[in-house]
Amino acid sequence: MNDPHVDHPVADTAADVTSVGRGLSVNVRVERADEHAVVVRPSVGDFVGQEIVAVGEEVEVFWQGPAGGRALRAVVARVEFGAVPRWYLTVTGAAVDRQRRIAVRCRLSLPVTVTMYGLDLAGESSDLSEAGVRVTVDGYGTVPETGSVLGVTVQLEDGAVWYRAEVVRVQTRGPDWVMSLRFVDPPEREQDRLRRRVFQELREERARSAID
Repeated sequence: MNDPHVDHPVADTAADVTSVGRGLSVNVRVERADEHAVVVRPSVGDFVGQEIVAVGEEVEVFWQGPAGGRALRAVVARVEFGAVPRWYLTVTGAAVDRQRRIAVRCRLSLPVTVTMYGLDLAGESSDLSEAGVRVTVDGYGTVPETGSVLGVTVQLEDGAVWYRAEVVRVQTRGPDWVMSLRFVDPPEREQDRLRRRVFQELREERARSAID
């Protein structure tokens, strides 16, 4: 049985393609798809030559199905360059439920405020993704326990964003706390803001590497 939206994405809809090995992700438009192959057009703004995907590379395709997120694994069969780049993907596994797309993480230093026990602790991020943040703050009071929920404000260039976050891990380094935090059910629009900022940093990082 071949059920569009469930077994594979549908033509002329949005999806994400993530390089499994590199952790790089890009928004795409599905050109055609069935249970065997998917052809996509990557976003021109996010496309940087063959640095995103290469022939033979394993990727994950994520899209929104009728009942939530769906994902399947594929291998890049061909890459077309030019004004309208296309990626030809050969499906290698059955689609599965996936509530969240793969979260792409990058090293990024931004001002961050952690709010707990009614106190605002100033700090700075060391890496960021749409799913969470790693931040170093000036510790004060009792170290929060794993699983506790607190507030996090991230200062992006286009304005501050606030999230509820769960403590995954805390390390003490002298007076500082190094906190790994997972965002708790952030709105999709706020996830997209973080995702765009992460992509921007990855593109800038690749550009710097190319110059070096």
